[in-house]
Amino acid sequence: MTLSLLNDDHYMREALKQARYALAEDEIPIGAVVVLERQIIARAYNQTEKLRDVTAHAEMLALTAAANHVGNKYLADCTLYVTVEPCVMCAGATAWAQVRRVVYGADEPKVGYRRHGHLLHPRAEVVSGVLAEESSQLLREFFARKRKS
Repeated sequence: MTLSLLNDDHYMREALKQARYALAEDEIPIGAVVVLERQIIARAYNQTEKLRDVTAHAEMLALTAAANHVGNKYLADCTLYVTVEPCVMCAGATAWAQVRRVVYGADEPKVGYRRHGHLLHPRAEVVSGVLAEESSQLLREFFARKRKS
């Protein structure tokens, strides 16, 4: 396995930790981290229920925290790791922030951005399927709990 893939696994595990925080708070379990120069500069998880804010997706919160960390709205040297394929809103935000690389775990066939074409920054590299099964399992667990209640 290449060094890049090993690093992707490492950072995705950190995003999965964030997703587990969301699950513990009865939020859709999606987590995200932003990495700059091999350092995590932002961590977040979905908080739409907690904050009563439809835009409080893990990616949006992580991008805001990363921008605050670097003191700039552009994150051109950053990689966003997110456990599930970003939605249209989050994909658009990564494009506006000029995120260089987006790495996600599970595909999202219903509301993922890929249903609508390439919405990321034109130079963005996309890597999908990193720890996808672990990400999907958290979603299955969340929705199974919801069906029972």
